[in-house]
Amino acid sequence: MIDWRPGASQALLLRRAELLARVRAFFAHRAVLEVETPLLCSRGITDPAIEPLCVSGGLSLGGSSRYLQTSPEYAMKRLLAAGSGPIYQICKAFRDGEAGRRHNPEFTLLEWYRPGMDQHALMAEVAALVCACLGEGPWQAFTYRAVFQQCLQLDPFTADLAALQSAARQLTDTGSLAGDRDFWLDLLLTHAVEPWLAGQGLCFIYDYPASQAALARLVERDGHTVGERFELYIDGIEVANGYHELADAAEQRARFEADNRRRQSMGQAERPLDEALLAALEAGLPACSGVALGLDRLLLLASGEADIRRVLAFSWERC
Repeated sequence: MIDWRPGASQALLLRRAELLARVRAFFAHRAVLEVETPLLCSRGITDPAIEPLCVSGGLSLGGSSRYLQTSPEYAMKRLLAAGSGPIYQICKAFRDGEAGRRHNPEFTLLEWYRPGMDQHALMAEVAALVCACLGEGPWQAFTYRAVFQQCLQLDPFTADLAALQSAARQLTDTGSLAGDRDFWLDLLLTHAVEPWLAGQGLCFIYDYPASQAALARLVERDGHTVGERFELYIDGIEVANGYHELADAAEQRARFEADNRRRQSMGQAERPLDEALLAALEAGLPACSGVALGLDRLLLLASGEADIRRVLAFSWERC
């Protein structure tokens, strides 16, 4: 028999509505404009770590494929380049291959952009939003380098590949696992750093390795190039990912092309570049920072539930 009932209780449905109302009130108070952009996109993200869901055929599509957005980032940056000023969006986003206790392939994302803010100013605003939703409390910020030194007595910028592999083997059975530096750094992050973060409450990690900068600006820190990127963890659960946004069209094109070369080397399909975004960057993106925050995970933390399927009206399995 088909279980037609929702997976979330009536109380959690009400709590979701209250959370959305608080978010909108937060941005209304700060005069940040709510916007809406399309869910179906003609270009998919090039990042090898993220796979979009595709929609094929149909008369309106002229037989071509479109991608369900993994984030509204590219379209929102086009609005910024057109002079929108500070903007935010609450929308659905989609990612293939992500389902489980903390993931659903379709999820609710809050994304916003702040012209004139650097990553540290935006971190403070993210903390203010989270406290407005979950209750007032302290927050901390650590560099990526500092948390690795704290948890592993290892410098992620200078340790060679063998040292990273050795540290990982002490934490888990790595078997025949193979990968580049970022693969091993991510493994160490999940097995050593995130468990330590579970006892730190609301905590930001910032200044990631340049190879993990994605769409962030690069700067020099203590003789090393880092990406001005941050992530927010609450009790060890990743909730948000933000950047001091890259505005250089040529550099962004080079990163997209590098992504596709990496995808090809890993046996993944290459993705067409988003030329509309690149044209917007050429026209001039204002200096700004932006962040994407998972509202389903925020509700998970607010409610004390352990499984994200309990805070969704209908999870992937019930659709």
